[in-house]
Amino acid sequence: MAHASVASLMRTIESLLTSNSPMQSLICDHREELCALREKVGSLEVFVKNFEKNNVFGEMTELEVEAQERLFDSLHQGGEDIDRIWKESTKIQDKTNVMNFQWFKIFQCFMIFQWFNIFQWFNKTSKKYTNVKKIIVGRDDQRERLLNDLTTGYSGEPKVIPIVGMGGIGKTTLAKEVYNHDSILRRFDVHAWATVSQQHNRKEILLGLLESTIKMDDMVKTRGEAELADMLQKSLKRKRYLIVLDDIWSSYYADTENLSLRMNFMDQDESWNLFKSTAFSNEALPSEFETIGKQIAKKCHGLPLTIVVVAGLLKSKRAIEYWKGVAKDVTLFVTNDPDKQGSRVLGLSYDHLTSDLKTCLLHFGIFSEDSEIPAKNLMRSWMAEGFLNLENDLEGEAEKYLKELVDRCLVIVCKKSLDRTKVRSCKVHDLIYDLCVREIQRKNIFIMNDIVLDLSDSECQSISMHQMQTFKRVTVDETDNCCYGLYRAILTPILNLIWLRYLSLLSRQNLDIPPEICKLWNLQTFIVQGPGPSVEITFTEEIWGLMQLRHLKVSKFYLPNPSSISADKGSHMGFSNIQTISYLSLDCCTNEVILGIQNVKELGIRGKKIDSNASAKAFPATLKKLKLGDTYISWSYLDIIAELPNLEVLKLMPNACLGNKWYPNARGFTRLKILLIEDRFLKYWKATDDNFPVLERLVLRRCSHLEEIPIEFADIHTLQLIEF
Repeated sequence: MAHASVASLMRTIESLLTSNSPMQSLICDHREELCALREKVGSLEVFVKNFEKNNVFGEMTELEVEAQERLFDSLHQGGEDIDRIWKESTKIQDKTNVMNFQWFKIFQCFMIFQWFNIFQWFNKTSKKYTNVKKIIVGRDDQRERLLNDLTTGYSGEPKVIPIVGMGGIGKTTLAKEVYNHDSILRRFDVHAWATVSQQHNRKEILLGLLESTIKMDDMVKTRGEAELADMLQKSLKRKRYLIVLDDIWSSYYADTENLSLRMNFMDQDESWNLFKSTAFSNEALPSEFETIGKQIAKKCHGLPLTIVVVAGLLKSKRAIEYWKGVAKDVTLFVTNDPDKQGSRVLGLSYDHLTSDLKTCLLHFGIFSEDSEIPAKNLMRSWMAEGFLNLENDLEGEAEKYLKELVDRCLVIVCKKSLDRTKVRSCKVHDLIYDLCVREIQRKNIFIMNDIVLDLSDSECQSISMHQMQTFKRVTVDETDNCCYGLYRAILTPILNLIWLRYLSLLSRQNLDIPPEICKLWNLQTFIVQGPGPSVEITFTEEIWGLMQLRHLKVSKFYLPNPSSISADKGSHMGFSNIQTISYLSLDCCTNEVILGIQNVKELGIRGKKIDSNASAKAFPATLKKLKLGDTYISWSYLDIIAELPNLEVLKLMPNACLGNKWYPNARGFTRLKILLIEDRFLKYWKATDDNFPVLERLVLRRCSHLEEIPIEFADIHTLQLIEF
């Protein structure tokens, strides 16, 4: 989107003018020009945002045309400003500034690239602007028939019940409702769900089903399809099981009892009830809205996806004129052709989104179809694009955008956090995914801002710095069986991408991250994925130079002490913006490291060394979520952790604690809401409500030897759920 490009450019200029970037010596020489450029880009950002907000169908007033022409001239002037700064910078002859000069050259290329994207959008719009808990309502008969087919009349043979119908008719919604029905949960020993889709991976489907039948480990994931299929078959023997395969594109069912269920369109009453429950929820319904709402629902021709998307568009709107406008737009977009209807109405809903929400939604198109996307990965991808306001809480702003897309029924929530307040993973409907892909291809979005390197692909080994210099997000895939020299050869050009904000690596061997990592001074998210804690990543002290870093996620890594930044030995470099760190090796949790991450909100620790004389000051006071694994600390050490003033979530993973008795001594955990314990050795646990005064959720996993939960937990008035 044009606004995303303008906003990203604006954030880049602001970052240059306000941060201690490696180019400060050059920036100082051209601060006046860059400030003037910031003013022009700021005006452009306001115009584009308002234009995209107020001109859904491209109807421009004479005043807007005039304003566009003035800003079009400003684009040319801005380009000339960049060119003049560049030409003056080429006069630099001081060899000591060679590195700064190289970085500035990359900066100029990046600015021109962003400017070209904006210019290209204005050039097109100057010539032509193209017009542009799930709610369950109805389906009672079909739901009852499915429940009856699944719970009665078993003949001893596998029973297959295909649910068929056009996209958006509600097949998955109906299946999920039946899948989670109490009678189904009681009847079947095994419940498993897998999404197939058109481009499917058999191995991933088998692994997904096996997760519901056996205890998974890393070795299972390395096995072939035939062996996985055999494991699945054996795990289901002598069990009553229900398996749902969603989004199947084949109609061949061999040797089964076929009980096909065809879903039809909703009638007018069902359509109105679904529309009303989505748009108004529990609110009172004014009569004037009911009249227009029924007209809109009728025009959706009984397609549930169309109904909920249009209703989601109106959910937060209570202006009657706006509803009348949407009713008119629906008439223009809805067609009697059911194959085209869903996609056209989705296009209507997309056009009514704000610029930022459009950009957020389109990101779903860069993930695999039907994939369940971790919400954190999605939101960090949004942050990498640079259109979120740097002055705001980036994570909070991203969560707000995701919630709005969910409220508009454009995004499906797959999993929620333990406290049920945040989205853990999500996906979009096939029709919405197709819309995202079409828009990405039509507008050439993300193609130049995202790259995935597969080290098994010989082509990626020859990628040049010129090809990569404008990328903001890089994923390096599959480094197993890759020699360190080749890995460094691939990593070297990446370490020159000074505008990179998101870097994800996958390694199955120990890695030493080179000191050149400090060049990535814009990096916000750094991820190194591996098969488990056996792979350790080591950083040099230069890692502390990443002043913009917000999320550092590695299976296990060693972080050295930060270097001093003044003569005062107590003053060290640090990650001032850090939000998430996992998993930090316990043997590097020194006072200097803790001071360097003192703003962290979520922390994961792995290791086998602990200071028996430590206090709560050994952890950052800002900590809200702490996860421990393989730390082998004594249960009594948790009395120290209990003193953390802001801790809300504590997860004790396998081998976090040593021993079989936990007797908390002091009043603590004053803000702890969620406690998860996964420990097969814990046997005796004595505690009172004073130890966990505001606990809301207790999760016990694999605590097979635990004799009982402390009876005093009944006195914790805030406790809502105990989960096994």
